[in-house]
Amino acid sequence: MQSSTVAPESLLDDPEEWPQFSQARAPHVWQSSVVFEGMHCAACAIAIEDALLSMPGIASVQVSATTHRGLIEWTDEQTRPSEWMSAAEKAGYRAVPANDAAAHAQRRADARTLLWRWGVSGLCMMQVMMYATPVYLAKPGDITPEMMHLLRWASWVLCLPVMFFSCQPFLANAWRDVRQQRISMDLPVALGIVVTFVISSLGTFEPQGGFGAEVYFDSLTMFVFFLLSGRWLEMRLRHRTAGALEAVMNRLPDSVNRQTAHGGWERIAIRHLKVGDVIEVLPGQAIAADGVVIQGHSQVDEALLTGESRPLSRGEGDAVIAGSHNVSAPLQVRVHLVGAATRFAQIVTLMETASTTKPDMSLQVDRWAKPFLMAILLAAGLGAAFHWPHGPAQALMVAVAVLVVTCPCALSLATPAAMLASAGAMARSGVLVRRLQALQAVAEVDTVVFDKTGTLTRDALALTDIRTREGVSHAQALQWAGAMARHSLHPVSRAIHLAARAKQPQSVEVAKDADGLVSDPQELAGQGVHARWTSQAEGGPQGLLRLGSAVFCNLPEVDSEQLQAYLADEDGWLASFTLQEDLREDALSTVQALQDQGLRVVLLSGDGQAAVQRVAKAVGISEAHAQCSPQDKLAALQALQAQGHRVAMVGDGLNDGPVLAGAHVSFALGQAVPLAQSKADMVLLGAQLGVLVPVWARSRHTVRVVRQNLVWALVYNLACVPLAWMGWLPAWLAGLGMAFSSLGVVLNALRLSISLDEPWFD
Repeated sequence: MQSSTVAPESLLDDPEEWPQFSQARAPHVWQSSVVFEGMHCAACAIAIEDALLSMPGIASVQVSATTHRGLIEWTDEQTRPSEWMSAAEKAGYRAVPANDAAAHAQRRADARTLLWRWGVSGLCMMQVMMYATPVYLAKPGDITPEMMHLLRWASWVLCLPVMFFSCQPFLANAWRDVRQQRISMDLPVALGIVVTFVISSLGTFEPQGGFGAEVYFDSLTMFVFFLLSGRWLEMRLRHRTAGALEAVMNRLPDSVNRQTAHGGWERIAIRHLKVGDVIEVLPGQAIAADGVVIQGHSQVDEALLTGESRPLSRGEGDAVIAGSHNVSAPLQVRVHLVGAATRFAQIVTLMETASTTKPDMSLQVDRWAKPFLMAILLAAGLGAAFHWPHGPAQALMVAVAVLVVTCPCALSLATPAAMLASAGAMARSGVLVRRLQALQAVAEVDTVVFDKTGTLTRDALALTDIRTREGVSHAQALQWAGAMARHSLHPVSRAIHLAARAKQPQSVEVAKDADGLVSDPQELAGQGVHARWTSQAEGGPQGLLRLGSAVFCNLPEVDSEQLQAYLADEDGWLASFTLQEDLREDALSTVQALQDQGLRVVLLSGDGQAAVQRVAKAVGISEAHAQCSPQDKLAALQALQAQGHRVAMVGDGLNDGPVLAGAHVSFALGQAVPLAQSKADMVLLGAQLGVLVPVWARSRHTVRVVRQNLVWALVYNLACVPLAWMGWLPAWLAGLGMAFSSLGVVLNALRLSISLDEPWFD
């Protein structure tokens, strides 16, 4: 009986599988998120991009050397995932879907293998050093030639597992690049390792030959151990800096309990969920879709999605979002949005884009990577030629030191490591960075422009004043109006209903009684709601009760710049309710804090002059412009830029698309508009404006750390290359320097991984 095997990549050619790791960008155009295995440096990212872009049907490729993630845009009319994945694999890098459980398992396996390689190199290094120590300490004649030869053979044997196991990543990657006529950062390292082993082996096999004066097994094992130490720590730190992205993307469960038509429960894969399904979410589980709680009451952790640090209370009628965690009690949730339509999916899409974009400084370094590597090989060759008259062994070891010490890993990591660490910390604090370049742009901003409605103010209205006719108390009027407003979805009605509930929380039964006295409620869109009041109690409303505009309530219109709603019965006017936009609690403190940092703050709004001036005065903004259309806002922004100002725009995204796109850097409140449609560089995931304040300090600190990393990498190379070229830097010390240069860059960047609400050190 014959069996056939199907390549895992070919299974992904099924269009039903594409939504699991791809998003439709246009008819027949998809953008896939994948993780590449086998990457180590910026040259690897460039090699993958070149290999994929040569394929028909590939529109664009973005690969991050820091996160090993890629975004590939392709058309299903010309190619399939298995084809471009095979192209990447031929280049030496296996691609797996970013959300695939196998990808996470493979990364864990790779980490364990790397740890084994490191352990073997460390154990062999210690043994080889034991055999090398007597040679260094002994005086001439203390060790017989036979014993010296035996120590060399023992060291050679101990180097075999280092060469054929521990060094496998360097050698395999270098051989792959040679076969494909490419150059990467592993090539100089592999050349150094092979040359050192060959020289030392010749000295062991032929002690009287040209290379027999000295062997370098101790140097070989030491710099392999140091290189693997740096690579392992670098990997651990890289995973930590990308932790926010991974934590968000892995929050959805693979399967959920869905209620059947008979009231029972069945376990289904999350991709089979549909709008209208009822799911069960137990304590400790993640919520699989956006929906509304229909049974139960619990605490829900939304920290990674909204920036809200404390669990929030959620009960019947409350909305919950996919990716949040149920903390304390079982919930039943009716699904309203699934898949790409959920807020969670939009956040993941933006974070994937951010993790693969390359800042300008990083692009400049990438462009110099290949010429720099060519210069390394040339310098090593010239160094060997210069020292050849002093002996071939010494000349080749000088070349090895040059090859190893100048590996530009630190230079390529300097910018992306810092920016990704900072972006990860900001995401955990509720600020999602869509483009890493924005971190550099924020540091240059001197002017902040705010929209008003939905930004400095909430979307909801707030009740500020109540006037009633004689004999009617404020509490009674609010109770009656709240009972009416309960049957309307208008923002004014919602504000009155919420005010009634907030001011009479102890009077739940009274509210229920009042609701029971309302019959046949009807809403007229844009006018108000009317119902029949059935109570004939003395002092109560009589007959038909109306809540709405003055005209709807049959009352004379009153000129007022304030928003008012009226309550009237058959006897006429009962009460007036004055409402105004609800200012965000932290709007005043945020504006003051930005001004304290030396930033100029401006308010642009499409509302009337009185409303704009009221909000501007409340938050302390002296420069406010009213009745601005989106074109007026853009013109005002461009006028500021023409004066030489670097302008940041903060808006809700509803009608601020042009000005958000035109600003030097822009922020959008994430709950105000679908995130995927936002033009902003950064998105505030929660409703707090206060998270804006530390963004400026964080961005300046990020740019400072990037510059520190670049300066350190350049100074290190400028200092060490001449030492290695002159033969004053042994190979093992060159390996140590290379490992610690990369590690130092990543550790410096790691300081930025602290959340916005935590202190960090300079």
